[in-house]
Amino acid sequence: MKQSALVGCVDAVSPGEGTREGSRHRRLETARPSRLQELQVPHIGHSVDTEAAPPDRGAVPDGPRRSASPRVTVVVPTRNEARNLPHVLTRLPEGLHEVILVDGGSVDDTVEVAREVLPSIRVVHQTRRGKGNALACGFEATTGDIVVMLDADGSADPGEIPAFVAALVAGADVAKGTRFGHGGSSHDITRVRRLGNAGLNLAVRVLYGARHSDLCYGYVAFWADMLPVLDLPATVDPSIPAGTSVNGDGFEIETMITVRFAAAGARFTEVGSVEWPRIHGVSNLNAMSDGLRVLRTILTERRRVAARRSQAPVRVTRARTRARAGDLTS
Repeated sequence: MKQSALVGCVDAVSPGEGTREGSRHRRLETARPSRLQELQVPHIGHSVDTEAAPPDRGAVPDGPRRSASPRVTVVVPTRNEARNLPHVLTRLPEGLHEVILVDGGSVDDTVEVAREVLPSIRVVHQTRRGKGNALACGFEATTGDIVVMLDADGSADPGEIPAFVAALVAGADVAKGTRFGHGGSSHDITRVRRLGNAGLNLAVRVLYGARHSDLCYGYVAFWADMLPVLDLPATVDPSIPAGTSVNGDGFEIETMITVRFAAAGARFTEVGSVEWPRIHGVSNLNAMSDGLRVLRTILTERRRVAARRSQAPVRVTRARTRARAGDLTS
């Protein structure tokens, strides 16, 4: 039976240890950078500008100039990632304002390991199930000027964070990682997933007028004053029965974030990024169901945009930046 092209948005299950694929995975792991530079604001090393934002930027914040020395928050959603966190947290750049770990009810030592590796880490417990709810809880807790979304499985290189920050300081509202732009690549994608991703990129371009080369890659950074634009589901809602979830709580969150920013006229810059296989464990995603969920999200969000445009436009005033003068390095 042929695989659906929709699996382009779904991370592959990591290869098992002790197998040929496991050996290949270990070789890739040894090629990863072992330690990062301090978090400075360098030139944009490998970014690709997306096409011009739509002329209507009514929902995009406007107000005081953003800081050239922003405080950077990294949000890391986790669930049973105790074996991976030492690899990820030790590769974070110096000078971050805060790292927020959002735990989704881990039954291993995820929280304990995180605190041992990075004593300054802030731990938040998500209120419902799913990656979307975890990110929403992390966003709610952030106190920085820039928010970086980073997976805990080791598939994304924390050493690329300075390039994302540089893209934002240079004028972008959103820095979107891409495995297919200049400087990007993947050690973990199949031809079927690549084709599925391309099809979904095309759908977003047609429906939203936004040119993205890698819709389904979740390495994203944005200015914190853009959070109101997302209008994500409330993290605490008494009307939602315990044990249930709502649209936006799951894997579809990454697509939702991208298309809502695009619909608001946000300025995007794509940043080349290298994707690695998950270090330990297996993916919790289901290729078919999560792929269909992404497509459904694209279509649902388009209807949402149409409904909102029929109403009077509302401008969001950018909150005063909280960054302090000085360099990002500590």
